[in-house]
Amino acid sequence: MPKTEPKTTGDTAATTGSGTSAPAHQGPSGRNFGDMVRSVPGPLIGLVVIFVAMSFLSPFFLTVRNLVNIISQVSDIGIMAVGAAMVIIIGGIDLSVGSTLAFSIMTMAWLYKIHTWPFLVAVLVGILVGAVIGLINGLLSTYARIQPFVATLATMSAAAGLALFITNGNPVTGFPEAFLSLTSTYILGFPLEGIILVAVYLIAAFWLRFRPSGRALYAIGGNEEVARLSGINVRGLKVRVYVTAGILAAVAGLIVVSRLDSAAPTAGTADLLNVIAVVVIGGASLAGGSGTMFGTFVGLLIIGTLNNGMSLLNVSPNLQPVVIGIAIIVAVLLDRGGMKSRAR
Repeated sequence: MPKTEPKTTGDTAATTGSGTSAPAHQGPSGRNFGDMVRSVPGPLIGLVVIFVAMSFLSPFFLTVRNLVNIISQVSDIGIMAVGAAMVIIIGGIDLSVGSTLAFSIMTMAWLYKIHTWPFLVAVLVGILVGAVIGLINGLLSTYARIQPFVATLATMSAAAGLALFITNGNPVTGFPEAFLSLTSTYILGFPLEGIILVAVYLIAAFWLRFRPSGRALYAIGGNEEVARLSGINVRGLKVRVYVTAGILAAVAGLIVVSRLDSAAPTAGTADLLNVIAVVVIGGASLAGGSGTMFGTFVGLLIIGTLNNGMSLLNVSPNLQPVVIGIAIIVAVLLDRGGMKSRAR
């Protein structure tokens, strides 16, 4: 007696080429909607939520002028965060970025205003100071085998003291107009400092993504011994990363001086929390081995949007660091949950 084939309906699962059946809500690639949602970076979802919330809470938030201001306000922190992110990817930490910024700009101002050096030469020396501090951080944490936290804590204290000592704690003002135009020039309605910020992120992202030495940072952060045995010059590359972080801190300092027409010995020293927050909220793990420039940039926009929105809502400046601290905790918890989900 012949068997009758079962009838298929629209609700019946479709048969795949491998002979297995895929649920109706799966796409052609076999990924269901839930997987697609989970593949969206958490920081990006958080940025969209904060952006929408601030748009409803303040009528002044969603304006071209205010959005451009957000980019301008975070340009210095964002540049420092690029170096901090690379340091964290290799499993290190740099607590000295703010003090490096302060000492580099005070050196530049001291040479230019007090000793009347040519401005360009003074700027180059200031950047060199940032590179030297980064070099010291790298040498202490690699060849001297001092924990990065301790090494950079020491250089943070020393650089902050030297920044105050070099001009007896007095700010320096009066810089060339061409230099001040760095933060007052707009190209097609976009601030020049924002263009510099984006360029730094693109260059760093290209290096991490496509250059062997950039990809090696993840190997070092994942397992330093395995990276060494695979032929990577671990010590040399780690020193280069710290030097890069120091140079970027000095460049960020130039933007601060251009914006304020003033070099203050305490500039940047309060930015450490924001810099670390940008990197952590952007998805980088403090254990090393993970992190992207895209995530760091999204983290920067989250911090910038939060600070800008709270100012528009007249939230006390004393409470704003509390909100940033909560955001860090939430980001770490979400990252931990995401790691468990990916492991399953």
